[in-house]
Amino acid sequence: MTSQIFPSDVQQSLDLVGIFVFALSGGLLAVRKNMDIFGICVLAEATALGGGVMRDLVIGATPVVAFTNLGYFVTPLIAALVVFFLHPEVERINRAVQTLDALGLGLFCVTGTAKAHDYGLGAVAAVALGMVTAAGGGVIRDVLAGEIPSLLRWDREIYAVPALVGAALVAALIGADRLTGVTGTAAALTAFGLRMLALKYGWRAPRAWRRNGSRTSEE
Repeated sequence: MTSQIFPSDVQQSLDLVGIFVFALSGGLLAVRKNMDIFGICVLAEATALGGGVMRDLVIGATPVVAFTNLGYFVTPLIAALVVFFLHPEVERINRAVQTLDALGLGLFCVTGTAKAHDYGLGAVAAVALGMVTAAGGGVIRDVLAGEIPSLLRWDREIYAVPALVGAALVAALIGADRLTGVTGTAAALTAFGLRMLALKYGWRAPRAWRRNGSRTSEE
């Protein structure tokens, strides 16, 4: 299968690391919103697994892997407990969390695109679902927390764009029959690198222009 880019044990380990870090970001937002332990767990689970669940539901891969693999479901709960008891410490290493989050973004946009292709989707649809796999959980997190999703806000560094680039590279590699562990890793690192550069230099997507040449208001 195309989606089996890495050995199964390696891929599962990478998935669990990515899930754990995504769950940390969900748990931290729950703490900032003054939610209780249940709310922290819900946001951690939604952030970590939401993108993969949406992808699997669209392609018909049911029951979704998030509910058939116990490790995938339990890992966000562990992250939620870490945040619940140690959130000041986790906030202090937020830069490291963002770095690991960017790595997760790169990994999931690659594996999500490849899995969508395995279920018969064309290149464009596979790229879209690769991006959803990587960024969809964050959208669900923000909606549940009552915020405009981060990837739709101009005042946040680009997030979906790196995932889109990584997913497009994977689709191109699949089309050229060149998707391997090495090339898949390169695509993931490209998405990771773009996200890290966006964080470093504050890269943002362009906004619409008014007819008089000025930018629209941020409201």
